Amino acid sequence: MRKNKIIYSINIEDVQNVAQQELGRDLTDKELKIVEDKIGDQFDWFEGIVSVIEMHIKHPEHAQSN
Repeated sequence: MRKNKIIYSINIEDVQNVAQQELGRDLTDKELKIVEDKIGDQFDWFEGIVSVIEMHIKHPEHAQSN
């Protein structure tokens, strides 16, 4: 698999859908820039990866079926 392949991403439509649900409106370009700059600070991607490895790779018998 390509090392630079994106595994997960969030796009503007995703952000605007959440804004509509939470604020009842779309975000402005300035507000979108704030989300863009700060969203990565909200995720502990390392622990997320560890959790998936633990749950679905090391101990697949505990994995939930899709």
